[in-house]
Formats: sequence, structure tokens, C-alpha cells
Amino acid sequence: MTTRSLPYTPLDDAVGPPANLPSAEDVLGRAASENFRVASRILPAATRHHLLAFYGFARLVDQLGDDYDGDRVAALDWLEQETSRALIDPDRAGLHPLVAPAVASCRVVRADPSALFDLIAANRQDQVVTSYDTFDDLAGYCRLSANPVGRLVLAAFDSVRPDRLRWSDSICTGLQLAEHWQDVAEDAAAARVYLPAEDLARFDVDTDQLRAGPPANGQLRALMAFEVARARRLLDEGAPLLGSLRGRARWAVAGFWAGGHAALDAVAARRFDPLAGSPRPVPARVAIHLVAALRRPTPNQEAA
Repeated sequence: MTTRSLPYTPLDDAVGPPANLPSAEDVLGRAASENFRVASRILPAATRHHLLAFYGFARLVDQLGDDYDGDRVAALDWLEQETSRALIDPDRAGLHPLVAPAVASCRVVRADPSALFDLIAANRQDQVVTSYDTFDDLAGYCRLSANPVGRLVLAAFDSVRPDRLRWSDSICTGLQLAEHWQDVAEDAAAARVYLPAEDLARFDVDTDQLRAGPPANGQLRALMAFEVARARRLLDEGAPLLGSLRGRARWAVAGFWAGGHAALDAVAARRFDPLAGSPRPVPARVAIHLVAALRRPTPNQEAA
């Protein structure tokens, strides 16, 4: 596995945690609201433990970046330092109860801990970047905000290979885009636009239209159909990952992939109108895509 130098910041032990940090119970309690189940109870206990550790860390980062009622940049800086402290001294007393398990799981499953720092970097970027000029810029954000999660999941299943990492990155970028396309109006109301400016211009859509009431006009619907198709293509480009996995790992990753397609189905079912609320996947659609995912041939079968 390729590793990168980690972005350690100089440690300042005099800096304590920010006030009113969300509790571990509050962070983990949000699992039920996720589009995709992170750690199914059918998984082995050890794998489930690692997935929940990574999930808890990722949710803590997101809550500090999105919902923290205070200096979010300072809170994220503290979290980066706390993660560095845990990597340097895993037995250090007083480590945050969501940081220590994630770092410990990285050690046990030999995951690249730079994934943890990438998640922090993505949320730090959210504090200063509210729109993207090009799709390449948006994909670069997804490389920080989404792709690290897939890499941690593969490590938890002891399934890391270079080809699998590439496929996982494609799926995770597709999943991140699906989430953005579900929430276009909600994000725009918060002064955040993920639709690339080059695409808005291509389809003659003004950002003010994203904050208007429904129904969306034809140009905006056409833009959303284009973005949904691109997200599907990324999911499908990563689909060989499903055939390369076995057993419960295949089921779990297929569930993520199926959930992404079902989320895009929900956008399409609204006739690509992003102003009509935030659609959520229909369980029946998840099941249909899951069956299709599990029927995918293995790479050896495809070659035959």
C-alpha cells in the first residue's frame, strides 16, 4: 500500500479541546440517519468494530466542520493535532474517545492514516470554499471528502490492492456526487453550490435559480440529468471492485454501490427537479441494484 507523508502540525499540549464538543454517543447515534449502513450486524465482530471506529471519526470531523457552534477551523486544527498525538503515542491518556479507536484500527488493519487527515482537510476546505469552477476541482474535493472512506473500508476488510483502491475511489466519488445532487436546493440555501460553474454556464443556469421555488426550468433539469448520468458512470467504472471481493466484503461494498444508484434514481424520479426537496432512496430500488451488483461476474469470469 502506498503511503504519503502525513500533515502533522507542531503539537501544542497547552491547547485543550474546544468547548462543547459533541459526545461520542451523539456522533454514533446519527448512524441511523445515513443513506448507507456503515457496519451491518452480519459482519464479523472485528470488522464491524473497525468500521464503526472509522465511521465515528468521520462523523466527528463532519460535525466539527458542519455543525459546531464555535470556531470550526480551530476545532478542526485541534482534531488534527489530537490525531497526530494518537499516532505518536497511542497509549496517551485522555485521547478523544472517537479519535483513539480510529487510530488504533488503522494500526491493526494497516490502513494508511493519511485518510484520517484527508477527511479533516476536506472539512477545513469547506470553511473557505463554497463553490467549484470545474468538475476537476469538485473531484479533487471528493478525493479528500469521500475517497478516504472507501480506502478505510477496504482496509477493514483486509482487501487492499492497487486496482481495488482505484475502483473504490471511483465509487466513492460517485457516492459523494449522488449526495450532492440530492441536496442541491438545501446546499444553495446555505450558500454552497457544488454544481461546477462550467456546467452551470454550459446549461445556461444561474445560481439564483437554485434558490428559487419549484418547479425547476428545463435548463436546470437538463443540467441535473447530466450530473446524475456522470455520477452513475463513476459508480459503474468502479463496479469491477464488487466482482473482485468475496463473502461479506462483497455484500457490504455492493450495498454502498446499490445505495448510490438508488439515490440517483430518487433524483431522476423527481424528473431531475432539484428544487422539489431532497429525495431519498427507495428501499426497493436499493434491493434491485443490490441484486444486480451481486450478479456481477468476477474479473476472471469477465476475461473468460
